[in-house]
Amino acid sequence: MPAPRRLALLRELHEELDACQACPGMIGPVVHGPAIQSPVFLLGQAPGVHEGKFNKPFAWTAGKTLFRWFQEATGADEETIRACVYFAAVARCFPGKAKGGGGDRRPNPTEIEQCRTFIEREVAILKPKLIVPVGTLAISEVLGHKGPLVDVIGTVQHARYHGVDLDVIALPHPSGASTWHRVEPGKTLLKRALELLAAHPAMVEALRN
Repeated sequence: MPAPRRLALLRELHEELDACQACPGMIGPVVHGPAIQSPVFLLGQAPGVHEGKFNKPFAWTAGKTLFRWFQEATGADEETIRACVYFAAVARCFPGKAKGGGGDRRPNPTEIEQCRTFIEREVAILKPKLIVPVGTLAISEVLGHKGPLVDVIGTVQHARYHGVDLDVIALPHPSGASTWHRVEPGKTLLKRALELLAAHPAMVEALRN
């Protein structure tokens, strides 16, 4: 598919996303990255309470950590990564806070399914070569893995995701509430994952373009 056609389809899809009100339990606005053509597809969990104000994914504390990881691994700053990696999420609206505190509410299966249709179309349009699921929910969606992070972080997996064969390099969630990536074996496995990400041909291609 020619690049102009892909971008036009992504813009149409984003217009549909912006108008979506399918989930009454979610708090808008819809948050998504720009319509860009990239071989690298990053899948987060859901925007936090602040992302809607900035109208971009990973715009707050977790984002600072995520983009620091990318910069340490690839040398590319946040602006560059946002310009060359396609950002999506399992859910595109803020789910609200979890009952009793302890962070943001996890999107429920119905909310996940509502957004999955958009992700399926994005993957069909972009046909990425590499997907980077960030956090346990995104990892589960891509790999079906519900076990310990040590089983997947620091490896290159292969998957068929929404009909597209691609590589998978998973990352832990960069949330400040999580200590997994700050203690062993998480620290070492995160370092290995970032090295694999920086060296992957799709990431090299994205940064080159």
